[in-house]
Amino acid sequence: MSSAGPSQEGIARLFRRRRGALSRLPRSLRFTRDGWWFCAVALGIGFAAMNTGNNLLYLLLGMLLSLIIASGVLSEMSLRGVTAKRMPPVRLYAGSPFLMGISLNNSKRRLPSFSIEVEDFCEGRILDKKCYFLKLPAGRTQQTSYRHGLSRRGRYAFTGFRISTKFPFALFRKSRYVDHYCEVLVYPEILPLSQLPTSLRAAAGELSQGKRGRRGRFHGLREYRAGDDRRDIHWRSTARRGRLIVREYEEEAVRQITLFVDNALTPEECKDEKAVRQLERVISWAASLSVYYLERGYGLRLLARGPGARVPLSIGSHQSANFLGMLSLLPTVSPDVPFASGEGSYNPRLHAEPVLIVRPGQKDSAALLPGAQILEAL
Repeated sequence: MSSAGPSQEGIARLFRRRRGALSRLPRSLRFTRDGWWFCAVALGIGFAAMNTGNNLLYLLLGMLLSLIIASGVLSEMSLRGVTAKRMPPVRLYAGSPFLMGISLNNSKRRLPSFSIEVEDFCEGRILDKKCYFLKLPAGRTQQTSYRHGLSRRGRYAFTGFRISTKFPFALFRKSRYVDHYCEVLVYPEILPLSQLPTSLRAAAGELSQGKRGRRGRFHGLREYRAGDDRRDIHWRSTARRGRLIVREYEEEAVRQITLFVDNALTPEECKDEKAVRQLERVISWAASLSVYYLERGYGLRLLARGPGARVPLSIGSHQSANFLGMLSLLPTVSPDVPFASGEGSYNPRLHAEPVLIVRPGQKDSAALLPGAQILEAL
């Protein structure tokens, strides 16, 4: 015969729900150091008044207790109607400090708020940065920011705020928790250009090769127009026709580069901090080279191990967000996972000027990509 009472699992679920509710009370109160001394003095005067029956001590005790009551009422009035909003920057990079904007609004019609501190929650913990507002007039919004940095790439969840005040006498710190969920995507670290290998800098046209460059293949002749380069004048045709004739060149095709990112680690290497740091270095190199080539007008595609780990051929610096976004969420896979490719197997004609980025001493993937330039992420 079954029991009509709640099951053990239901009781445990109810207890967890009650415990979670108690951990997120609408208000929390903490004594400051001055508040502890103030309450100790009030308690001592209270004992003395009861022992001696002195009316003056009772009067002094009443004054002290009224200050405690006034502190609770005024701090509650200061916190009520205050809401916070987060304004993250457009792009965040791992290891680089950024400014997180905080907007505080006082929705009360007449009463201002004083001495407001705002603390941010990230990944379930409070950050060590605070934003302070001395006075927030009624019906107004003020903005400030705090400086912070995130050490790794990927998604971060900001879940809420703790809004606190010590107003008016700094005896207590009253806090209020506000839920405000926000996700930010942190891009991989962008390495400086000075660390780029000489071979890649020369390939991208960053270094002079000591040879006269070509502007393209000869296309034909036409009459001179205002703004044409005088060095393109074809003097023999000009003398024969009696008017200025200039050379025309074919427009050069966009140079294409394919980046291959070896994001593989064995199960043993996943437990090795050095190997994990080296893999993060590989991804940072891929992000840096992606920005480097796109800003210089190259056509770029990016391929990594795993299904869907690819970015198709793109041109223009405005496409860098696609590359950085994919690399920010690039997972670690086992070495037997092949490189993703929308064109099938590796083809040197389709993947022009391939560059393979690997960890130091890990060149096994080079056999899969014949002719690729190997870059070790030191």
